[in-house]
Amino acid sequence: MPQTDPARLTADLIRCPSVTPEEGGALVLLEKLLSAAGFDCTRTDRGEVSNLFARWGAKGHAKTFGFNGHTDVVPLGDEAAWTMPPFGAEEKDGFMYGRGATDMKSGVAAFAAAAVDYVKETPPDGAIILTITGDEEGDAEDGTTALLDFMEREGEKMSVCLVGEPTCPDEMGEMIKIGRRGSLTAWFTVTGVQGHSAYPHRANNPLNAMARLMDRLASHELDQGTEHFDASTLAVVTIDTGNTATNVIPAQSRATVNIRFNDAHTGASLTEWLQEEADKAAAEFGLEIAVQVKISGESFITPPGPLSDLVAKAVEAETGRKPELSTTGGTSDARFVKDHCPVVEFGLVGKTMHQVDERVEVAQVHQLKAIYTRILQDYFAKA
Repeated sequence: MPQTDPARLTADLIRCPSVTPEEGGALVLLEKLLSAAGFDCTRTDRGEVSNLFARWGAKGHAKTFGFNGHTDVVPLGDEAAWTMPPFGAEEKDGFMYGRGATDMKSGVAAFAAAAVDYVKETPPDGAIILTITGDEEGDAEDGTTALLDFMEREGEKMSVCLVGEPTCPDEMGEMIKIGRRGSLTAWFTVTGVQGHSAYPHRANNPLNAMARLMDRLASHELDQGTEHFDASTLAVVTIDTGNTATNVIPAQSRATVNIRFNDAHTGASLTEWLQEEADKAAAEFGLEIAVQVKISGESFITPPGPLSDLVAKAVEAETGRKPELSTTGGTSDARFVKDHCPVVEFGLVGKTMHQVDERVEVAQVHQLKAIYTRILQDYFAKA
């Protein structure tokens, strides 16, 4: 029986120009492949976002293995800086080039190819679900969340889930993600009184309060880390006033901070702390400070156990490396899946994701399919 080539499927997906929220033909291609292999496919599009749900096997089976991934990609950046066509999937020196080559069309191709061949060759007593979104790189409001909403309405359920994001920093097989830090962005607007710089006593300079506030936030130690997480971090990412005059004290200044936080905090507790610090600075300087907060996701952890053991065993068998269980990095759609079922992440080396000349080592795409195949074999072999 002919095998599904994950590298060829990766190339086909790269050639789909699916910059968020454009579908670009990627999900149409996957739906055709999966339907031909006996998967029941449903498009769960919402808003401008395209999503694909696919299940092989009985609905609601007690042993249902899930994969999650995305086919949308970030913008190209400076297209003239690319040395290879960004949607060409051209190969050179063992690497395939193109936007999404690493993040994460290769991961989707590997788990789709593994699932298709596995159910054809050794149909399991169980079910396999693939949830693939076109909104991971965007606002993530109508992607995996829409898929999970659909599943709840329809009574669909994954027992466990593996997200195929690139997780390895340098070498294939070195890291599994068992959780992620939370992410919070806060916007501060300080409003004072505009005036002449020669008469500062007649004005109330918002920059003085902003500088004090940002220094306090950036200098504060949020924590020293927890059992499974590194220390939380706060970064001041911009301070904007827009004042080009040297003899004018401005009326207003704005700043933004981003916090990546561990399980010692919640989005609500950090929001309360930020508001307290802003209120303190406002009182000290006698002006107004408005705070707006967006919580992109809370921290979460899938404690080491059966799922991480299953994935780690397969990774070590195929790569010879015992993977580290990590919670480093940014956010992923695992933050949504964790409310549905236990979830871990494993995928390729992510060195070039989002970069100009994004590329993937072709041999690693085949290796990833082999790892995913072994995971399926081991999962369904257990009583």
